[in-house]
Amino acid sequence: MARVLSALVLLPAVIAAVWFLPPIATLVLAEAAAILALLEYAGIARALGAQVPRTVTAAAVAAACAAVALPSFSVDLVLVLMTAVVTIGSLAVASGQPGPAILRDTAASLFPIVYIGLPLGAIAAVRAEAGREAVLLLVLTIVVSDSAQYYTGRAFGRVPLAPSISPKKTREGAVGGVIFGTAAMALGGLRVFPAAHPAMLIVCAATVVFLGIVGDLFESLLKRSAGVKDSSALIPGHGGILDRIDSWLFAGPLYYAFVRYLS
Repeated sequence: MARVLSALVLLPAVIAAVWFLPPIATLVLAEAAAILALLEYAGIARALGAQVPRTVTAAAVAAACAAVALPSFSVDLVLVLMTAVVTIGSLAVASGQPGPAILRDTAASLFPIVYIGLPLGAIAAVRAEAGREAVLLLVLTIVVSDSAQYYTGRAFGRVPLAPSISPKKTREGAVGGVIFGTAAMALGGLRVFPAAHPAMLIVCAATVVFLGIVGDLFESLLKRSAGVKDSSALIPGHGGILDRIDSWLFAGPLYYAFVRYLS
């Protein structure tokens, strides 16, 4: 019940923010999600033995998100990335503790910039460049795919998809998610992207859905490696923000590329 109630509150709130508010609201939403996800990621990293400087890394994640979403405002992504490397590297030097943990901690601190910040910035950029319908099409695609995976898996699931990573997911559920998610994006895309070639739209839709599944499994891999069930308990019945956006983090960049270069 908690899972259903949380979804009934969160999903309409996200849709309302994207649909009724100006594009900057989508960026604010993306930034908030990025910071919360980064904090959850830092907890997972700590469980794996890596130390992530939360304040510095959160600032870098937020700056990278804005740099992708607002290129016209001269937020230089290359400068953000270089500054992050120099700053986090300097913190490693300041620690004065040689050892194998240096490379592990530095890599773990830089990774969320590209894993969390850039994809969420790309989604916010879609809102600014292609409009609210384009963002909601991605929302619809992920929601349909996730729902189809769950119900198809329950009805027909027999063969585990990745038993060592996510034992409850099945290949049959994944196939159902790809079929229904692709159909949702392809059919919706005919309206949202009328200039796009139907074949290209179908290929992009299938790839977006597939990458969403991979993104879900990747976050599950991180959690299972760290020995945790959820990234946090922030959302009743759903876990944390990172648990809710894991599919978006892999699907978003390709969708952004499609919107920007192919639609």
